[in-house]
Amino acid sequence: MTDTKTHPKQKVVIVGGGFGGVRAAIEMGRLDFLDVTLISDSDMFTYYPTLYLTATGGSDAQSSILLAHIFADDPVRVIIGKAVSVDRAAKTLRLKDGTNVPYDKLVMSLGVVTNYFGIPGLQENSYGIKSIEEAERLKRHLHAQLIAEHEPDLNYVIVGGGPTGIELAGELATYVRDIMKKHQVHHRAVHIDLVEMMPHLMPRLPRPVGRTIERRLRKLGVKLYLNSKVEGASGDALTVSGKPIRSHTIVWTAGVANNPFFSENGFNLSNRKKVVVDEFLRADGSKDIFVIGDNAETPYSGMAQTALHDAEFIAQNFRFEHENRPKLAYRSKEPVYVTPVGRRWASVLWGDLHLHGRAGWLLRNAADVKAFSEVLSAKDAVVQWSTGEERQELCPICGTVS
Repeated sequence: MTDTKTHPKQKVVIVGGGFGGVRAAIEMGRLDFLDVTLISDSDMFTYYPTLYLTATGGSDAQSSILLAHIFADDPVRVIIGKAVSVDRAAKTLRLKDGTNVPYDKLVMSLGVVTNYFGIPGLQENSYGIKSIEEAERLKRHLHAQLIAEHEPDLNYVIVGGGPTGIELAGELATYVRDIMKKHQVHHRAVHIDLVEMMPHLMPRLPRPVGRTIERRLRKLGVKLYLNSKVEGASGDALTVSGKPIRSHTIVWTAGVANNPFFSENGFNLSNRKKVVVDEFLRADGSKDIFVIGDNAETPYSGMAQTALHDAEFIAQNFRFEHENRPKLAYRSKEPVYVTPVGRRWASVLWGDLHLHGRAGWLLRNAADVKAFSEVLSAKDAVVQWSTGEERQELCPICGTVS
């Protein structure tokens, strides 16, 4: 093994404060031959699976953890900044503020951005739940609309039949009824619509999974528009397959695109606009630039479990390389798909096992504790999970915290 007392530590720069970046920093921070720097454009780690709950009355705390807290006891330097370019020859990463950060190895885990597919009026007239700020904006709108109209919206329209849209659709009606009671709006029906372009929900999973979720949503009173194409949006309607759905509350969960950093910096992209990587998750034939998680063209890219798997894989190979052992070739790992739909009900697909209902909900809770333990100590993971019981409102009528 190389003597770190006589040989300088390798500078590893990790870009991205999501699952992949944070887990990679934790794993590599334990290797005494590495000098690890994490660069993130936010001082918070966002736990995306609970953002739909934050948007429907839950606390911000259940969906966010300070990076300073995660790395309080780890030898990882955290820089808050946005990466804008990479100089491969000089081996430096340039930040928006002009700082140049040198690296020996660079790990990119930037996550994705919202894609509106060029649909007219959609960006200007829709809400999202891909960040704490977006979730709070939707929450404020729901209250403000009740204050202004003293009745619920004609329709609350969610676009996207994947996990995020389904989770929000399952929770939104209950939340709207709760805040209607606080706003003293009585005896008004709440209409939740879910629009999906494909003929069924969860189109990437086996058909029985989507069919079970469809039955559950209909039981909850959600109206499904399947095989329906969004063509435009205005301040008071969403146009779906040539017909308007009247609404002032359109939530877009249907589209994401790879982070523009990669196209702007000349990375080799696949047809899906993800970065082409080799068997060691290296990009562009480079020996020192790695791309993981949502950004990489791998079989299950886009799942948090994949980002965690990728982070642990490259950390292990860094250790093997340091010990002059043969590196491992990447093997993808099929994730477990857990989708909550309303209170105390979830669908689970785990290999060939598909179950749903309360058992699925218990598995979802276990999955959350496990996910938090990937970035926190076991004790802190349980504390973080327990914040799911907290409620937080941003409306003067409902109170700052309720």
